[in-house]
Amino acid sequence: MKIILNNTDEYFQAESMSISDLLKIKNFTFKMLVIKVNGKLVKNELRDSTFLKDGDNVTVLHLISGG
Repeated sequence: MKIILNNTDEYFQAESMSISDLLKIKNFTFKMLVIKVNGKLVKNELRDSTFLKDGDNVTVLHLISGG
């Protein structure tokens, strides 16, 4: 499966995977993440049940707060 992750082509052996699987594989461990798939926001509680398909465009953003 090929997806576009943060504007970079990424290739995986799986035919599909959940957002949670992707985060584990790519080692995204930061607590405050915003995830979009094909321009649509994916809520945190839907990460396990939202599955990626070949050709999906995924954006993972780290939210950083400060003062």
